[in-house]
Amino acid sequence: MNRMQALSFRLAGATFAIAMMVSSIGVLRAQTPPAAAPDAKPAAPAEEPDPFAPVPPTPLPLGMTGSTTDDPRASLKPGLYDAGEAAMGMERVASLKKPNAFQLPSADADDPAVQKALGQLGIGDRTKMPKPMQLIIAQLAFANSDFAFQGTHLFQGNFYGVNFYDISNPAKVSLITSLVCPGGQGDVSVYGKLLFMSVEMPNGRLDCGTQGFPPLPPPEPGHEKERRLPAASPDRFRGVRIFDISDIKNPKQVAAVQTCRGSHTHTLVLDPNDKDNVYIYVSGTSFVRQGEELAGCSGEAPDKDPNTSLFRIDVIKVPLAAPDQAKVVSSPRVFIDPRSGALNGLNNGGSHDKGAEKPADTNQCHDITVYSAIGLAAGACSGNGILLDIKDPVHPKRVDAVNDPNYSYWHSASFSNDGTKVVFTDEWGGGLGARCRATDPNKWGADAIFNLADEKLSLASYYKMPAAQTDTENCVAHNGSLVPVPGRDIEVQAWYQGGVSVVDFTDTAHPFEIAYFDRGPIDPKAVILGGEWSAYWYNGYIYGSEIARGLDVFKLVPSKFLTKNEIDAANLVRVAELNVQNQQKLAWPSQLTVARAYMDQLTRSQALSPDQIAALNKAIGSKPKSHLGKKDVEKLRAIAPSVETSASAAKDPADAKRLHALALILQSPTA
Repeated sequence: MNRMQALSFRLAGATFAIAMMVSSIGVLRAQTPPAAAPDAKPAAPAEEPDPFAPVPPTPLPLGMTGSTTDDPRASLKPGLYDAGEAAMGMERVASLKKPNAFQLPSADADDPAVQKALGQLGIGDRTKMPKPMQLIIAQLAFANSDFAFQGTHLFQGNFYGVNFYDISNPAKVSLITSLVCPGGQGDVSVYGKLLFMSVEMPNGRLDCGTQGFPPLPPPEPGHEKERRLPAASPDRFRGVRIFDISDIKNPKQVAAVQTCRGSHTHTLVLDPNDKDNVYIYVSGTSFVRQGEELAGCSGEAPDKDPNTSLFRIDVIKVPLAAPDQAKVVSSPRVFIDPRSGALNGLNNGGSHDKGAEKPADTNQCHDITVYSAIGLAAGACSGNGILLDIKDPVHPKRVDAVNDPNYSYWHSASFSNDGTKVVFTDEWGGGLGARCRATDPNKWGADAIFNLADEKLSLASYYKMPAAQTDTENCVAHNGSLVPVPGRDIEVQAWYQGGVSVVDFTDTAHPFEIAYFDRGPIDPKAVILGGEWSAYWYNGYIYGSEIARGLDVFKLVPSKFLTKNEIDAANLVRVAELNVQNQQKLAWPSQLTVARAYMDQLTRSQALSPDQIAALNKAIGSKPKSHLGKKDVEKLRAIAPSVETSASAAKDPADAKRLHALALILQSPTA
């Protein structure tokens, strides 16, 4: 495999055919060192750099620290399927390779299969494109992306389509069917019999064809750096596909809703007051197509065209009884300045990135997480984190916005279950950069944890996986979800080739790692795109979408940070569907298993005296029972008032909540 560390996909430094491919994958402007990126936004610098000039690691800024090399993850054996592994608090129970149709069949840029893939992506004249770049682009076209879950089915998106898996036995995951449908990045959501899929790249076709489109001819001499849009075609598709999956082995496309910038990601939105429709929030991060291809599209600045397709999201309404009638019903201007009415009302305030010190306007959201139970959404919107009121889902309204000079690209967001905290991720480097080295500040490419009160966000702290990764491992904060341990705020999160990290952010000022899994680099000499794109908890297991390798399945195991009772309590939470960006409110049954989890936490925090702990443990019992007798219930109920009194006297708010929840269980216990 080829060395990639110094690659730069700056638009001014390549033909626009390449730029269109790269921007539709979502590339950030080059960082330090410059890096290709599968999942961010395009930008154009003033000067053309040497895209292959070697760039050494950047020294740490004064007063900042980086990840530690004193960790088992820092020196793992490299390899694709035989890499070294390290784990703490979790174990891998299964892995499955990508289907052959979703694999680039060669690592040789001169191989006809690689050249064919580039041609299908619309890249014509490749004579001036370095061979390493050719291989990278071809590999990206087959990258695994995000997950959705329904019952015993897992849907794994890919830039080339979607794979459907049977996870009825998580230790023996099996492939059901593969839906080949190129167009990247293939993020998926599921609701009932419908599957939704994001398409952004210009090789997407209405009919899911794999042939792409003819590349543009080479530019005229002297015009090599000019941006040229792909030739308009009525067969091109960029937006959200809708499939009927009633027959899980034979999905059928029933609608394809076009949008001006395509769909990099999307969010399924449910309106509690509308049972007949679902809504899709569309986040497009790529170029705006020409009006000749889709009427009404405009990539002009707001001062030149107030109807510009920039500075907005799109909302699709999907009638459940007639999904073929799905259409865009609004395009909210979520970045508007409410005082002046200017569409470009938000900017990033400046960034730590080289060449990006000046504030830049925010004109896109990368990912939006909705939490309908509290009527809010958290938008990770390139230069800003924003908070939206979504009580009227067709017309979301911004109620707050934050920026941070330590953040390069606001990527995704998660709420705490009680809605008092938000974790934002920063995809510094766009996904292909080595951003977890000992020389990379631990506030960059990290999580930013905010407290949320009265619809206002306030920064509490940062969290970054603590183990240093090598120069050839693309690593930065990426997608994660809550782990339903009662009494604690815990998130499992992917870090690309940084693996999977499980973090406790109950105390927003002091988040800490409680479990992890990691592999060695795919290649010891080159940054090859790989690692975990997403890591999500679903009904007792953690599933990892491994970009290059396939699908991983993990489970948590007891450690000094997490007890068996806490894991058992988390395993009681079951959902019928999971689309992580449509966050569901978690609830635990009134079972003694949950009570034991609270007791472990109260023991750990020393919230009660040893005598109180001993008395409660004796009353609750350490062995599960098939049922509780009348005397057992009466005994537990008799204890509940004293526990509630302790809750009122607790000094730590987290312990107060645990004691109150414990008292409620004791009042109405089940085995």
